[in-house]
Amino acid sequence: MRNSDLNELADELAEFAPAEKATGRPASEERVIAGFEEVQRFVGKHGRVPQHGEDRDIFERLYAVRLDRLRALPDCRALLKPLDHQQLLSGAVFVAEPAAAYNVDQLAAELAAAPDADDVTVLRYVRTSAEKRAAEEIADRKPCTDFATFQPMFERVATEIKTGLRQSQPITASNRAIEVGDFFVLDGVTVYVAEVGEPLKTTAGEVDRRLRLVFANGTESNLLLRSLQRAFYDDPAARRLVSPETGQLSFGGELEADDVESGTIYVLRSDSDHPYVTQHRDLIHKIGVTGGKVEARIGNAEYDSTYLLAKVEVVATYRLAGINRSRMESLFHKLFTPARLDITIQDRFGRPVQPEEWFLVPLFVIDEAVARIKDGSITGYSYDPKAAKLVKA
Repeated sequence: MRNSDLNELADELAEFAPAEKATGRPASEERVIAGFEEVQRFVGKHGRVPQHGEDRDIFERLYAVRLDRLRALPDCRALLKPLDHQQLLSGAVFVAEPAAAYNVDQLAAELAAAPDADDVTVLRYVRTSAEKRAAEEIADRKPCTDFATFQPMFERVATEIKTGLRQSQPITASNRAIEVGDFFVLDGVTVYVAEVGEPLKTTAGEVDRRLRLVFANGTESNLLLRSLQRAFYDDPAARRLVSPETGQLSFGGELEADDVESGTIYVLRSDSDHPYVTQHRDLIHKIGVTGGKVEARIGNAEYDSTYLLAKVEVVATYRLAGINRSRMESLFHKLFTPARLDITIQDRFGRPVQPEEWFLVPLFVIDEAVARIKDGSITGYSYDPKAAKLVKA
């Protein structure tokens, strides 16, 4: 590749596009790419190419000159073509004023000759801190080249939302954490957090992380974590999409407008006169989920081997919303499997049965499990039947 024109343009861009991490390319090519990405970010933010004209912001005019130069140089077009997802180099869909009378030096001269340029108390063409921060936070959305890998995940999430397995929750100050594997809805589009980068320091001294976000429309972005959190704040309709596996479920309290009340988790204690049950009555509990009234569910308990052929006492209930009842029940049963009650009783026809939904678990441990499912920390715990408590896995 010839370097004469490329190096000349790279020198002009050096002031505006600091060199990025080494990728094996010559520094001149890196600066040209960085300069082109600034133009792309402008287009992504404003929905149009930068244009010439004295009524335009000076930075827009600089970007317009830069784009004209990139379009005019064959070497630059060849270098940037694989990155040109907005079709900027062709210029076919945009109308701009002729740029022959402009170049970077002339625009710089215009800045120097601005009215009252000798008045040091007046700032000319200087962006506010907020504008600079916004510009730094803008991350281009580009086509996701491996979207086929993620598409089945988006389809599954859509199905889970329809069936109630996955719950849509508003994003509040208490649940704004962002981790790999999270799904959100932002600006009406489902977003998947595919990667979370290493911690990095911002110019304000804060710790941030670069994310890889994949969108259901087939694009992706490298937005900063704090920028995504701010975007949630700016979008009142932003939602977190959670499933039973994450533990971020709603129990009790007020239901949101679009939540679906799915039922009640209930904890029962048996009045059975079975010797083992009698001996450990305060520890033996049945954990179940129903979509109706608990009282109706247990009305004939003494005739049902599921309830140990005895009346039962309801010792705790927890309302759940917007999730699949059977999956929630399975989550509890899986957690307490090590403490499953192992007894055999005779049903009313004299046949031996082994009830499977009774566990040797203290009630306070069940309460703790519900709390940990609610705050999402249950994924790091398992039940130790010897210690009769939840322990970190």
